[in-house]
Amino acid sequence: MTVAEAGFEAHRQLSPEQLDEVAGLERRVVAADGGRLKLEWGSLRARSETAGVNDLLARHEGEMVGFAGLYQFGGGEIEIAGMVDPAYRGRGVGARLLDAALAEASARGRSEVLLVVPSGSPGGRALAARRAARLDHREHRLVLTGDPAGGPSDPRVSLRRAGGADAETVLGLLEGGFGFRPPGMAEQLDSDARTLLVLLDGEPVGTLRLTLEDGVGGVYGFVVRPDLQGRGIGRDVLRRACRWLRAQGAREVGLEVAVDNERALGLYLSTGFAAVAGEEYWRVEVA
Repeated sequence: MTVAEAGFEAHRQLSPEQLDEVAGLERRVVAADGGRLKLEWGSLRARSETAGVNDLLARHEGEMVGFAGLYQFGGGEIEIAGMVDPAYRGRGVGARLLDAALAEASARGRSEVLLVVPSGSPGGRALAARRAARLDHREHRLVLTGDPAGGPSDPRVSLRRAGGADAETVLGLLEGGFGFRPPGMAEQLDSDARTLLVLLDGEPVGTLRLTLEDGVGGVYGFVVRPDLQGRGIGRDVLRRACRWLRAQGAREVGLEVAVDNERALGLYLSTGFAAVAGEEYWRVEVA
């Protein structure tokens, strides 16, 4: 049975009206469950018609009752996140959405994906268990709602935009800090003005990417060269980034950090961030 025959819709790109429906479903789910859903609204709004299937919708009598999205940041691993209307749980909607999403991942040549589940979600964990998924890692969602904590600024440290010519430098820093090299970095840097290099006496020693949408700022891919960590560089850069985002109109600044990354967690909490939610990432094999 195809996705369409099953009463589901498959889309490369959602219309403004469909995005509004997804937002309405998100509000119903959060009102029932609390916390938050990691739906990556910036990516949802920036989908391309030239890409493969990205979003799957489930409807009942015309009303959207389920959603699943496939996300692939920088050409890396595929992550799947979704939700089911509380009134329609227990009817197999989530399982069928996941089946369709896994079929799309298989069509892209993937053997595994990461299923993103809100921390402590019984339904999400049950869905992962039915697929014999294994827990890959957990993340905290941290938010700064005021100005960052004060502190000294090192005049030797500066920031500049990273362009396509800096791709190998950025990749080396990401590999040193996180152990991976996302593909397509040169193209991403040429089209994205918000990836920055951290310079110490003019030498690249770190990188981060800033986002700002609808008054919500974000800090992603933030790393300082391991041999220079613990010297205050990261704290200085984080304060500068948060102050810049606040000056640009951010009501809050958010980021994610792995639960077991104690050094980074301590840095963020001491800068004024507070933990508000979290996610579990379950590795699912694609049949």
